[in-house]
This record gives sequence, structure tokens and C-alpha cells, in this order.
Amino acid sequence: MTDTLIHRGPDDGDVWLDRKAGIALGNRRLAIIDLSRAGHQPMTSSCGNFVLAYNGEIYNMAELRDELEKLGRKFRGHSDTQVIVEGCAVWGVEETAKRIIGMFAFALWDKREKRLLAVRDRLGIKPLYWTFTQGVLIFGSELKALKRHEKFPTEIDRNAVASYLRYNSIPAPHTIYRNVHKLEPGKILVVDQSGEPRIDSFWSLEEIVREGMAHPFSGSEAEAVDRLDMLLRDAVSRRMVSDVPLGAFLSGGIDSSTVVALMQAQSDRPVKTYSIGYASGGFNEAHEAAAIARHLGTDHTELYASPQDARDVIPKLPSIYDEPFADHSQIPTYLVSQLTKKHVTVALSGDGGDELFGGYTRYFTADKYAWALFDSPCVLRCGAARALHSLAPRSWDRIFGIVPRNLRPVQVGDKLHILANCLGRDRDAFYRRLISHWNEPEMLVTGGQEYTTAAWDEDLSARIPDFIARMQYLDTLSYLPDDILTKVDRASMAVSLEVRVPLLDHRVVEFAWTLPRHMKVRGGEGKRVLRQLLRRYVPAELIKRQKMGFGVPIDQWLRGPLKEWAAELLSPDALNRHGLINPDPVQRKWAEHLSGAKSWPYQLWSVLMLQAWCDAQES
Repeated sequence: MTDTLIHRGPDDGDVWLDRKAGIALGNRRLAIIDLSRAGHQPMTSSCGNFVLAYNGEIYNMAELRDELEKLGRKFRGHSDTQVIVEGCAVWGVEETAKRIIGMFAFALWDKREKRLLAVRDRLGIKPLYWTFTQGVLIFGSELKALKRHEKFPTEIDRNAVASYLRYNSIPAPHTIYRNVHKLEPGKILVVDQSGEPRIDSFWSLEEIVREGMAHPFSGSEAEAVDRLDMLLRDAVSRRMVSDVPLGAFLSGGIDSSTVVALMQAQSDRPVKTYSIGYASGGFNEAHEAAAIARHLGTDHTELYASPQDARDVIPKLPSIYDEPFADHSQIPTYLVSQLTKKHVTVALSGDGGDELFGGYTRYFTADKYAWALFDSPCVLRCGAARALHSLAPRSWDRIFGIVPRNLRPVQVGDKLHILANCLGRDRDAFYRRLISHWNEPEMLVTGGQEYTTAAWDEDLSARIPDFIARMQYLDTLSYLPDDILTKVDRASMAVSLEVRVPLLDHRVVEFAWTLPRHMKVRGGEGKRVLRQLLRRYVPAELIKRQKMGFGVPIDQWLRGPLKEWAAELLSPDALNRHGLINPDPVQRKWAEHLSGAKSWPYQLWSVLMLQAWCDAQES
């Protein structure tokens, strides 16, 4: 099992077992802090009562260690692994998890109580999969490790496939396999002598949201920017501690630029930054990233990716993700990780800024056009929907071509068609439609009924009345860990690169939820306080452009260099061979996409990734 994870830990590995107790722990180590044997895992506490296997980084290690040494705990080296195992011995698992600033997934064996506790960090930065089958608990960082166990259940969960087709990823706690689970963020899995697993919680996002909204930040916007500057400087500084070379992803957007600006402000040498670009102008961010890098004085490296580069990555995706996963930015994320790993072992990233500070288009669209979207007469909304549907997405793209590039939304035609589909719906239905790729996945999956997620919680509007806050909460609860963080963790760890996300320091998260809406979203623009903070370090003219992230022109590629590959996987014979998908709706969308009548890149990509995964299971 541990051998399958050597990419996550190429530097060291071992197994600890107690045959009499019936417990075995394995670990693969990517050495970042304390490269000596003192950081070897699995690690036993100084008292001998606890054994730990752990993946992640603890950024307040020094403070916690000082506390523990004052309490009499003994340390052999300076790895953060020792801090966790000694902390659990003194404070217990739940209290230790609450004290940690960092990203982590760990399993602790308590020898005296004969119980195992597995913990996942607050935001779900690090993964943890588990199953309890035939009286055996199996767990690990990736499904490929679990699959090596002889008792692993291999039956595909058709309900999970239906959910996947809606979200482009399988929402926690589910996986592609029946009775195999993702441990959700902020949770503790406990298996004791009773034999039945239970799940406890040490941190609740909903509690943080409701507490923040009940006691909002009362200062001025300038004071909010000061407070955020202080918090993020500390979060970034802590994540720059490393015994191996360190750099950062730089897309040129608000989030990554802020992280890099704060890194450079606290570094006595040029920070190493990495970006990716494309020849397709509508998706190319390399120029903007390079401009930010020049202003900040970083040591910048960029890669221009071709369709062939993408094609070379595609066969690796089923193995990297272990289950169907269809955020197509998985391709550039892997490519930029591969580029970065050639130079450094740790990279900082800007993930999380959109969810926390209101960066997604749906937030400021709902804020600016609430009356037109939800409260105007239905006849007006239906008429607007018909007008938007009257032109194909590519026609809208051509019309908007006259708009200056820094003001022009990316893929405006697709977005207008999505908006048209949402008109006439109530607020929560509007959100559900926006996040749905296949709107009726049960019609597509043979024998599948999708799982209900928090987006269908009818009581949520009473608990979080503000609609934009509700969307942010749902995105942070599910889209962030199930899609964004999964994508980054698997793509980076596939090349043995550790990615750290300072915007998701839980102290930053908790502060962000105290900010009133107008400090995040106002006047058709999001991330207001984050933008104001970045302007302290970067001229405003460099950060006015539309958000893109590490995008990819998948729409064009499916009609061009990836057409033959896609056609083979989407053929009726190929779809019928695996027996999961009804070919008819897929064939209709494929024909419309090829003709240019409509664009279905996201829907088609999800089916392609499902098909590619199924093929990989047979090989």
C-alpha cells in the first residue's frame, strides 16, 4: 500500500505494526522540515503510548513545541511530526487538531485504549480516504493505496457517478466505490474496541460562518485591509519556512499575486515564481503574470503549453486522481507543478481567495443584478433568456470581441447561455443550476440516483439568510475541497511537489467571514478588501483584468487537436461497453459542440474523464 504512494513521499518510507493488536501503519515521506532520520515515520511518542502516520505541514510548530517542552515532553529532532504525536499524548487528538495552524491528514494509534483516530484538516487541504469492510478498517491518502488491500470493495457506486456528472467531481463523503468514503474536512474518524467507526468534529465551517455574521467586523474598510495584511503576512511568512527550496505559483490574478507580493516583501532574495501560458489568447495569462513578476522583482519562469502537452498529460489523469475527476484545469495545474518541481520542492498557491472574498462571477452578478435575476416579472426574465439563447456562444464571443480584453469576460458566450438557463429560478435554484454541469444526471446514468448535498438543504436559507454568503459557504464546504484542493493536491503530489495555501490559514478564513458583504462584493466586483491589499504592493493597472486562473481552451481543443481522441471515447460502442452512461444525450451534445451550434466543453469533459477512468480500470 505504501509503495503506491511513493510519489507523495519519495524520500523515506516505513511500516510499523503490532500483530497482536491487529494494527499496521505505513508512511511515505516527502522531507521538508528536518531532513534527518529524526523525522522518520511512522513515529512513536516519547512515552511510547502513541504511534503516528501523517501527511502535511504544521506552521505553528515552534510555539506548540515550546509548550510541550515546558510540560516535560522530550524531542529528538525538529520535525513537525513529533509536535503532533507529543501533542496528542498531552492534549488529546481533538485539542491538538484545534491548536494546529496547518494542513494535515493523520492517523494516530492509541496503544493503551486500542483505538485508532484519523483526522483531516479544517478546510480539506490534505485528503484522507477510508473504508470499513469485513471487519477491517483501511485508510490512506489516495484510493490507489486502499485498492492494494485484498479486502477493498471494488463495486462502482452508480449514485456517485450521477453526482459526479453534476459537479465534475464526486462530493464528499462519497467516492466512486460503494462503501468507500472521503473523510470530510474538520472531522475525526474513531475506531475503538467496539469495532464500529464513528465520526466526530473538531471544527465546523457553518459555525464559523454564523458566528462571523453574528459578530461582523465593525471597523472601516482601511482597518479591515490593515487587519488582513497582518494576518496574511503572518500566514505567508509561516509557510515560507522550509529546509528545501521554495517558490510560488503565479497566475497573474488577485490571489496568487497577493501571496507572491507578501512573500517578496518578506524575503531578502527574489522569490522563485512559475506560470503557464497558451498560444490561445483568450486563455493566456503568462503576460500578466510576467508583468506582476517584473514589478515585484521575482525570479520568474514560464511554460507555454501546447495541445500536445495536454494530450501527453491526459493518459496520466485516471492514475493521478484514482476516480473520475473533470475540472479541466487539472491539465495546466499538473503542467505548472511539473515545471515548478524542476526547481523547488515547495510552492505557495493562491487557492481559496474566490470562496473567502467573493471572487466568483456568480457572487457579484447576484449582488448587482438581484432584481433582474430574481424579483422582476417572469415575462421579462423569460424574454431575456430567449434573447440570450438566440445566438450561439461563439457568436456572443465574436460580438464581445470589440470589448477591451481587460474588461471582457472569459468565455462570455458560455456564461451568457448559463445565465439564460438560470433566469426564472429562485435564488437557491439559480445557484444549483450554475454549479451543475449535467442538470439531470439521473437521466444519463443507468441505475444511478445522485446523492443529496448541502446545496439541497431546505433549511440552509434560514440558518444563513444572506444569499451571497450562502453561495460562498456552499462553495467553501464542497467545491473547494472536492474540486479545487483535490486538483491541486493530486497534480502537485504526482510530481512530489508540496503546495501550501496561505489564504486558507484558518485564522484568515475566520476573519474573512466577519467581513460585511460590501467589503467583499460591491458594484459588480468581488474581492474588494483583497484588491485593496494588493494595491499596496502592485499598481492598480496591473490587476484590473478579468479573473481566469490556470484556465485551458478545452472548448477549442475538443474541436481541434483532441477531437479524434474524444470521438473515440464518446462513441456509442465505447459508452455501451462500460454500461454506465446512456449514449443518446452524449451524442447529441457532441454533435452540437462539433458543429458550433452550442458549446458543451464541461459536460463532454466529464464524460470523457469518466470513460478514460473506466478504460484505465480494464488495462
